[in-house]
Amino acid sequence: MTTYEPKITAVLCVDLYNDFLSEGGKLFPWVKEIAKENNMVENLRTVVQTAREADIAIYHVPHHRWESGDYVNWKYPSPYQLGAAERQAFAKGTWGGTFHDDFQVQPGDIVATEHWASSGFPNTDLDHQLKRYGKEKIILIGLLANTCLEATGRIGMELGYHVTLVRDATSARSPEALRAALDINGPTYAHEILTTAELVSAIKASI
Repeated sequence: MTTYEPKITAVLCVDLYNDFLSEGGKLFPWVKEIAKENNMVENLRTVVQTAREADIAIYHVPHHRWESGDYVNWKYPSPYQLGAAERQAFAKGTWGGTFHDDFQVQPGDIVATEHWASSGFPNTDLDHQLKRYGKEKIILIGLLANTCLEATGRIGMELGYHVTLVRDATSARSPEALRAALDINGPTYAHEILTTAELVSAIKASI
């Protein structure tokens, strides 16, 4: 079993905004069905609480919060970025662009600079903030499984991190997308793909 020594482990909370996690959020309808099936929000709470109790660092990995004028002068914005701008997803200064009440930043947490596309690493300080504190193992939770989690995990592996995905602490727009992220693509880069219960057991066995 993989160990998760608190000194070298971090939980990466990816895009835990109200727009994704809360009724009334702009993107919540995308993930609602699968999130309810796998008890996602409760599992997110469990992972974060277990990590805090084990003195494992919590890193917030936030998507760029939309502002007027975003992407207007970009030469090659992606369809995903343009769609987010059209919806004004995670708009800065709004309830939707605020972290969910259960996942607010607490003293000692690290907040990475916002990522503009899917991965939490390019053009942000996430790699620096992890290495600065000696983190080698990253546990990814949040949304979406096949976009930001997958992109962050892939690059994390390329940068030399040990990567863990958590099956029931994420969601996607369709069962096919979730299966692709966890069962087809995940094993090509992730070192562990666990359930919340399996992860909790591994963390508790490591302290």
